[in-house]
Parts: sequence; structure tokens; C-alpha cells
Amino acid sequence: MKARTGSRRHRVPALLIGTMLAGAGAPAWGQTLPTEVPATAPTTTAPAADSVRGTITRINVTGSQRLEPDTVRSYVKLRPGEAYDRESLDQALKDLFATELFADATIRADAGGVITIEVRENPVINRIVLEGNKRLKEDKIRPEIRLAPRQIFTRSKVRADVARIIELYRRQGRFAAVVEPKMVQLDQNRVDIVFEITEGDKSKVRQINILGNTKFSAGELRSEMATKQSRFFRFFSSSDTYDPDRLAYDQGKLRQFYLTNGYADFRVISAIAELTPDKRDFIITYVVEEGERYKFGEVEAESDIRDFKAETVKHLIPMKAGDWYDAKKVEDTVDSITQSAGLFGYAFAQVEPQFRRDPEARTMSLTFQVAEAPRVYVERIDINGNTITQDKVVRREFRLQEGDAFNSFLVKRSQDRINSLGYFQEKLEVKQSQGSAPDRVILTTNLEEKPTGELQLSAGYSSLERFIINASITQRNFRGKGQTLRASVDYSAYSKSIQLGFTEPYLFDRNIAIGGDIFRRDLNSFNFVNRDRNTTYSQVTTGFQIRVGVPLTEYWQAQARYGLSFDDVTLDKYRFYLDGQCSPLLAGRYLCDALGKRTTSSIGYSLVFNNLNNVLRPSKGQRFAIHQDFAGLGGSVKYLRNRIEGAKYWGVGGGFIFSVQGEGGYIMPLEKGTAGVDPIRLVDRFYLGEPQMRGFDIRGIGPRVKRYPLDITTTPGTPILITDKNQVTDDAIGGRYYYMARAELEIPLGSGARDMGLRPSVFVDAGAVWGVKAPTPIQNENGINIPIRDSAGNPLYSDGTANGSTTLPVRQDGTANPPLTQFISPFREIFYGDTLKPRVSVGFGVNWNSPFGPFRIDVAKALLKEPGDDTKLFTFNVGTQF
Repeated sequence: MKARTGSRRHRVPALLIGTMLAGAGAPAWGQTLPTEVPATAPTTTAPAADSVRGTITRINVTGSQRLEPDTVRSYVKLRPGEAYDRESLDQALKDLFATELFADATIRADAGGVITIEVRENPVINRIVLEGNKRLKEDKIRPEIRLAPRQIFTRSKVRADVARIIELYRRQGRFAAVVEPKMVQLDQNRVDIVFEITEGDKSKVRQINILGNTKFSAGELRSEMATKQSRFFRFFSSSDTYDPDRLAYDQGKLRQFYLTNGYADFRVISAIAELTPDKRDFIITYVVEEGERYKFGEVEAESDIRDFKAETVKHLIPMKAGDWYDAKKVEDTVDSITQSAGLFGYAFAQVEPQFRRDPEARTMSLTFQVAEAPRVYVERIDINGNTITQDKVVRREFRLQEGDAFNSFLVKRSQDRINSLGYFQEKLEVKQSQGSAPDRVILTTNLEEKPTGELQLSAGYSSLERFIINASITQRNFRGKGQTLRASVDYSAYSKSIQLGFTEPYLFDRNIAIGGDIFRRDLNSFNFVNRDRNTTYSQVTTGFQIRVGVPLTEYWQAQARYGLSFDDVTLDKYRFYLDGQCSPLLAGRYLCDALGKRTTSSIGYSLVFNNLNNVLRPSKGQRFAIHQDFAGLGGSVKYLRNRIEGAKYWGVGGGFIFSVQGEGGYIMPLEKGTAGVDPIRLVDRFYLGEPQMRGFDIRGIGPRVKRYPLDITTTPGTPILITDKNQVTDDAIGGRYYYMARAELEIPLGSGARDMGLRPSVFVDAGAVWGVKAPTPIQNENGINIPIRDSAGNPLYSDGTANGSTTLPVRQDGTANPPLTQFISPFREIFYGDTLKPRVSVGFGVNWNSPFGPFRIDVAKALLKEPGDDTKLFTFNVGTQF
């Protein structure tokens, strides 16, 4: 890129020259594009200044392809009829290169005042190619690239794009990332630009040094920081990745920690992050000055608001003179006073703590000054961002209306109710802004809608149901009116169901919820024998339910329901019948009693208290409910079912969420049972186990009958009980009473794990189910024979050998049955688990919104159990969508 005067050339400043495209043209494939311009260029000999001088007669342009000659001429200040010299030619050359349109340019002054401008245009970009990027996908990088196809290639744009890509990687903690731009020459002066990326490893924080600390150890201070030292056990966390923004945040965390502990003069003198020579890790060094520790002096309150007196403010101040100074407590007190002023209708109350420091006495006195403010009324409620959801669906969740006196508590409650709808992205806020007058406030809700419809075809595997296929469609915000419409079909080896449902939360725009379901369920109960899962009884239920709910207060709600269902419970006649009847010796008396068709007509109600901040994923608040259902309003089943449940959630700081939950129930028969038969049917009782009680198998807790095979060949005349779990038939028969409690702590993870949808927790579960009328065995747990028969003389439970009744009852025609052993191997049945003693398990689990669908895994150990209970250490559920 040189200017020619006569037969010689002279040098142009290096900033405009570069060597990338000099001489032979653009580099071939694999040649690196320089991102820095050389500081110097070869020097040429220039003629004397007075030999380059004259008057321009004509300006010729050669070498241009896409640009018209007149366009090239317009970039320089040379004009025919004007004088030129060396300086004007140099300036013209600079002007040409300043356009960044040319790869090379020369200016030649010929005889007769003819100026010839010879140019070689920069190529046109054909496409942009990214190579080597694995950690950052193209959809993250391409928005940062300003170069685009059909644009003119320029080195400055390449340099800028390289810098932006590197900065993008640095934001991800990859400070060793290298971006090498290359160019591929094509025909018609076109090029492909290739960014070859070497991503490198994430730059970890190898060490955090703290200098100047004497009151607290370096370990204590590091525990307060968001940045952590790189350690092998932090593979799920991104907190050990270097982040310059986090460095500034940690300085604030250090200051907050010291101020919370009374060190009012604390300051961070310096914070330096040094990259190790291999560019793999950072070493961070803080230099701090702790200062002296202060106590609170006199703590006073003043208020200029007439209805919000200083005496009221004083009751909101927790600190006392002599307490160690705590800046966090001062902040919290300011927030508390501001919120309390909002309850009185003062939305813009200003609370200023006035500090009075005494360095000699090392005390910090302060006065909370509440400035005068007008009582505020709601001027307008603005709702933005809802393109599907109707305005009224959001407005009816507001506890304030336009014209009402402002109340900060009701604003917060409105925000929680809108979040609980589940129609919008989380962390929604109702913002307050000044209205048209000082006593007016505008409440603004900026919504970001999320999909509320689900159309799903899924297949999965469950430790309970084995392979599962599900097809469902749900719309939780049908037609944008907040209505719920759902339909589902489920199929597995042991259960099949179809269900249709609809709920209208505001009937005729009044706060009355109404809904209904129509369903059919086909359930096969089961037990395990020799590790095989065998069907015991089959229950087919068809019915419907109608529900109505009305609010009693802001937090209390009453619900009523009516349901009608038809049940048909059957057994495999080939396996469990003899002479056309269910055999207690083959099936068990409790199964034979459950057989038949029954109609259940029930009416029930619920009283529910709910002040959770988010119904879908609560972190604060509580829920309490009482349920009663009466079956006997017609039909053939009569009972009264009672249930009570409650839950409470706390945010315990640092993102941890602690919760306790409990429930219990009792079902009372309203009719007498026959001799030896419990009036509460097998299918109506309570059951407990997985998934409600982790650490136990499905229906693994409570009353059950276990059938043990007997070995009568090893020692003839003395049967041996076979206790191998794989050969024992285990049938849970449920109970009339149950209770269950749970304490759980959800553990926060780093942003990387949160992005993956991981939510781990530790828990303790406890519970029991009991109270069934015992099926009377002929042998108890101590091995004592109790030969008991029903009113017809049939043995209720028999071991087939030990009690002398080795044959079955006579047939209906009066002939004797053959020996029992021809029909069934000898066995002994024992009744277990009818006790209210608690079963307790502890463990940990992880919820993961995996790419394959929702995944839940639990590892739980049963600490307390009773004889007969079935425990289980490991459970999981996983599904996938396609």
C-alpha cells in the first residue's frame, strides 16, 4: 500500500498499512490473519519535496470493481484545476485507507497533471465459520460477531470480533481462550472468514489470600465469599471459577460481614487477582484493615408522620444500647419501619438512620428519622406483557383496587397470588411509582408469560410401575381465562386409566371455583414371589366427581365435593378359586372378602388455610387442611373418612429452604361387618410406603399377611419355615388409621447446577398405619397354633400340616376333597405390623429436570421399623418425551 510519484514510491504511516494483503494478495487457506498492525514498514526513498508539485488536469481511477470511479474520487480531496503536492497526495492516500474499503492503493502523478489512483478493493465476505467451539454454542457466539456475509472485509472489524469472542469466553471463566482468525480466498474477490477457537479450561481460583485480618481467620472470611477456592468436591458448582464481577461482590460481602460484627471502620484496601503463568488459575489477594469493634449507643426514633408516631417506631427497633453494632440489623430495621409505614398507607415514607460515632468510647448511637410523607392512594394498576392471559385474570388476584388506600402488605400478597398462578416467569414483582400527585401511587406489573399448555407423549421407567406410557394434554390457562382443561391416558403393566377434567376458578366472574372429573381406572394390585411381581386382585373403577370451592377469608377456603363410582374387584379364578368359589387357603381371607361389585356415593368437604408465597414451589408460609368424606348417600358402601394435613416452609438464608409436613387420617365404618370380616373394605383402607415414605417399599408399612413356605421333606413330621424373602408371599392389607410426618431441607447449588435444574435435599420421614381388624391366623409370631375357623367351619388360615386339618372342606356334592398338598404347597401365614409405633427413615434425594424429562432419585435408610415391614434403600423415577 504505497503512493507513487513519478517512478518512485513513498511510505504511508504504519497504522494504515499492514502487511496482511500486500504483494501476492490475500493469504491462502490456513494463513493466519494478523489482528495487530506492524509497528514499522520497509522504508523507501522519496524524491525531493519540490519535485512533487503541479496542477491537476485529470484524475483517473483504475482497479475498482464494485465501486464506481466517481465514488472512489469522492473519498479524496483532490479536484481538477487545483494544485497538488506531496502532502496533498499523502492525505488523499490516508483518506482512501480510512474508508477501509481497499486492500491496497497507490497514487501516481504523471506528466501533464494527470493523477492516477490505482486501488485493490477489500474482498466481500462470503460466510463466517466457527471452529473449535464446544463449550459455547454458535447461538451464543454469533450475536457477538459484527462481521456478516456480503459485507466488506476489514481488519479492524476482525480485530473487534476477536476481542468480543474472547470477552465472551472470559465471562465464562475461560481466560486461556485463544481466537485465531483465518481467511479462505474464493473467486470473484470473495473470502470465507474462519475463527479457529481454542477454548481452554475454565480459569479456577487456586487460592484466596487475605492479609491484615487478626479478628477472624482466613477460613471464616473465605466462607462468607461467593468465590471459593478450587477443590475436587466442587464439581457441581461454578463458585470456584474466576469472575471479575464476583470479585467486587466479595469485597462487599467482606465489608458486610465485618459491619455485622461491629467493625464500623472496616475497609478493603486492595483486591488483586493474578493469573498464573500457565493461564489456568487465578490467585486472589485481599488486603484489609479491620479497625476497632463498636457497640450501639443510644438508639432513638423520630417521626414526622402524624399517624405513625415515634412510639410505634420504637417498638419496631430490636437493638438496644450496649449491643454489638450490627449494620445488617440497622438495614433490616429500616426495611421493617418502611413496610410498617406502608401498612398505614404511606408508600413513600423515607426512613433515614442518623449515625453518631464516638471513636473514643467506641459506640455508635443512631436515630431512626421518619420524614413526613402524605398518605398514598392507588391511582392506577398497570399490567404489561400479557399477550394471552386476559387482564381480569391478573387483576382479580390483586388485593388492592384503584382508589384504595395503599397497603404494602396487600401489595406483597397480590404479588404472591399472581406468582402462584404459574402462568408467568418466576420472580415477578409489583413495582410502585409516583403517580400524578404526591399522594398517588401507580402499581405496575410487568409480566413475562410462559407456556401453560402441555401436550405430552412420554415413556419411562419407574421402580414402582416398571415401564410406563403416558399421553396427556393439559392447559392451565385455557383461552387465557385461567381455566384448567386436562385429559390423560396412562398405561403400565399394573395400571391403566383415562381421565377428563375441567376447572373454572371464577364462575361468572365471582370468586367461586367449580370443577369436575370423569374417570376410569383399572388397577392390578400385586405382591412379589421369587422376585416376580404377581397380580393379586384387579379393581376396575368408573365414576365422576364434582367440586365447588369458595373463599371464606383471604387465607381460608371451603370446598365441597360429590362423587359417584362403581367398583368391581376380581381375582384370577384359575389361581385362587376352588369349586367355583374364592378359596381363603389359596387367596387369603382378606382378598376373598374384598371381591364383588360395589357402588360408592360420597359427599365431602375440605377447609383449607393457605398463605404460601408460591403454591407451586413454596419457600415461605404454611398450609393446613381438614377433609371429611361421607360414603353412604346411597350406594352399597358406608364409611366416614377423616383426614388432616399441614405444611410449613421457611427460607433459612443462603437459599436453603426448610419444611415440615404432617398428615393423618381415620376411616370409620358405618355398618357392621360379618364375623371375621373387617367392615372397611381392602380397597378403601389407608396404605403407606413408597413414594410417601421413602426408605420403605410400596405399601411396605403396616398390617400385612406373609405366607411362608414349609419344608416338610428335610425333617419329616417337623416342618421347617422357609424365610427366604424371595419365596415369601407378602400382601399388605392396609389399616383404618395412619399418620405421616416429614422434615426436609432443600440445599441450594451454584448457578451451573441451578441451570441444570438440580434441586437436592436431605430429609427425615416418619409414619405408621394400623387399626385393621386382624385376619385370624392359626399361628402367631411365636409359632403357637391357634386353629380358628369361620362360621361355616372353613379354616381361615392354615399351614397345611401343623394343625391337623390337612384336607379342604368337602365339596358341595358331599364328597371329600383330596389332600391339601395336592392343591397347594404347605405354608404358614403370619399377621404383622398392626401397631402405631413410628417407622423412621433418613436420606437424601435429588430432583433433576433432565433433558430426558423429570427425574427423582432418593436414597433412604430405615432407622426404625417393625417386624414384617419391607424396606428399600434406593428409589427413582424417570421419564422421557418424544
